[in-house]
Amino acid sequence: MTTIPLDRIRQIEARRDELQASMSRGDLPADQFVKLSKDYAELEPVAEAAGEVRRLRQELESLTYMIDNEADPELKTMAADELGELKDKLDKAERSLALALLPKDAADARSAILEIRAGTGGDEAALFAGDLFRMYQRYADDRGWRVELMSASAAEMGGYKEVVASVTGQGVFARLKFESGVHRVQRVPVTESGGRIHTSAATVAVLPEAEEVDVQIADKDLRIDVYRSSGPGGQSVNTTDSAVRITHIPTGTVVIQQDEKSQHKNKEKAMKVLRARLYEAERERLASERSGARKSMVGSGDRSERIRTYNFPQGRVTDHRINLTLHRLPEILEGGGLEELVGALIAEDEAERLAQIAE
Repeated sequence: MTTIPLDRIRQIEARRDELQASMSRGDLPADQFVKLSKDYAELEPVAEAAGEVRRLRQELESLTYMIDNEADPELKTMAADELGELKDKLDKAERSLALALLPKDAADARSAILEIRAGTGGDEAALFAGDLFRMYQRYADDRGWRVELMSASAAEMGGYKEVVASVTGQGVFARLKFESGVHRVQRVPVTESGGRIHTSAATVAVLPEAEEVDVQIADKDLRIDVYRSSGPGGQSVNTTDSAVRITHIPTGTVVIQQDEKSQHKNKEKAMKVLRARLYEAERERLASERSGARKSMVGSGDRSERIRTYNFPQGRVTDHRINLTLHRLPEILEGGGLEELVGALIAEDEAERLAQIAE
């Protein structure tokens, strides 16, 4: 465990008190007050954690002094009994403070774009993509987030060849970012008469939602094509040229949107997805530069990496990055059991980042 120096703790508390004093001034301009309030809201939990560490260290020092210098055997025994419990509390408080001081991912508080695509496995892969989408929908509902379907390519047997949705709420990206990668399913398809287990896959991408100020896209860098929307089997679903295909020429990124009847709405949604993809690509580039060749165990977000297996015959879900197996497959696919996996992945990422600081 990394021990935070006392001077650093005092700096944190002093800065919190300074912000508090500045906010209490009556002549403060509104925009400055808003900025100070935001800074204070971010610092207050860190200062609370710092104060708890300082208090517990002082208690530990007092108890240790009593054990070393107290003449009364009974008081000495009481102090020794309290010491073990106090050390546990201090260890937890030190960890909480270290976590609070870790560099924050600027995108953690954002909403996200969720993209799921059927991979190997044909119809069964599309059905599995549908299962995953419903899992995330239910998980989002439990957390009070809003899921808006942006585009979907339905498969003939059910499920999706591809589905893209916006997930809106506080801290969406922080909790879903480790879901990016290849999800594999092992089960007997309903179309399989011989009862043989098939393996299929779907790819999940979770991208932080980007604002216009995050990604500057010049009009000259875009090629926008409009055409008539078509449904499954080439059936016309629209009699006007409302479908939009936007190509970002410098990167070759292509986004197609045709679910809305309005060309304007389709273009708006396509730009939202394009901004998210370009923003994530830039985040990955910067992260790669900062970390060099080193990759976080759970944070690489590599879409080609097999991250999780859902095994129906055994009723288990295994996350391969942290070697965690849960025999609660139905509950996980219902969304309610997903939090245990999400929490374990976040905890592993925190532990790894703390270990890097200690090196």
